[in-house]
Amino acid sequence: MPTQKNDALRREIDAAAEVLRKGGLILYPTDTVWGIGCDATNEEAVARIYALKRSQNKKSMLVLCASADMTVRYVDRAPGIAFEVQEMATSPLTLILPGAAGVAANLIPEEGTLGVRIPDHEFCQGLLRRFGRPIVSTSANITGEPTPKRLPEIAREIVDGVDYVVNPRFEGRPTGKPSSIIAFTEDGGVKVIRQ
Repeated sequence: MPTQKNDALRREIDAAAEVLRKGGLILYPTDTVWGIGCDATNEEAVARIYALKRSQNKKSMLVLCASADMTVRYVDRAPGIAFEVQEMATSPLTLILPGAAGVAANLIPEEGTLGVRIPDHEFCQGLLRRFGRPIVSTSANITGEPTPKRLPEIAREIVDGVDYVVNPRFEGRPTGKPSSIIAFTEDGGVKVIRQ
């Protein structure tokens, strides 16, 4: 039985990764809530997410990375303390890090920061490793509407606006609420944005 689940998970990861490679949008489960995702290095795909959410708020978009090693390829001024905090986190944590680099320009706010989370989630980790680049993660709702926790709560407009919906059997055990957010400055300054 576990082999069947692993095969199904691998097929789902391959399918989602292929959509991302082609510049498509996916609707997928994370360790917090369902998210809309795309290749974080593809400006056109990022623009499609803004259009779908009816928002241009760059601060509403973060990226998922598989590891600290992947993260440092896309933020070049992150203080070491940020990664120590990440390692100690016992629940989902998004780091706002200085020196965004190598991601789509329309993901980066004026301050030049990038929100990054390393998800503790089997599907997300498998997808990130398979895809090899950061994946955008933003809540699966129209801006201003409540954040849906489960797939059935997601608006039809969002479901119809993506190119692939991941099978909910790979949802895992999400927290059902957005992650905590801590912002770091280059010199190691820390500010809690959301607990």
